[in-house]
Amino acid sequence: MKIQQSAEDYFETIYILKKRNGSVRAIDIATELGFSKPTVSVAMKKFRENGFITVDNAGQIELTEDGRIIAEKTYDKHNVIAEALIALGVDRDTAFEDSCKIEHCLSDKSFSAIKSYLASIKK
Repeated sequence: MKIQQSAEDYFETIYILKKRNGSVRAIDIATELGFSKPTVSVAMKKFRENGFITVDNAGQIELTEDGRIIAEKTYDKHNVIAEALIALGVDRDTAFEDSCKIEHCLSDKSFSAIKSYLASIKK
């Protein structure tokens, strides 16, 4: 199943919020992404129906294994690409902003090469 950029952004946001706050609700996602709560609620319903998240009776959102895999991969790409851009001399804010755009269109093969290269120059 091809995951769209917006879904990757949602999953990554849930992952980050869970790490930061310990719990995630739709309002937290809306605030973080600057979206309306109804927009986030529609997306969460779709993700729940497709098995990427669970939502308990208190409205707490959890990534399923499938959702977590996508979130971790997206989060890793985001950070590694930003790190590469910073190594090239790009300021931190611009690097993280640009990495958010690049992470969605970069192939796994190119990402793996960037990650390997960064690891080799850190030795």
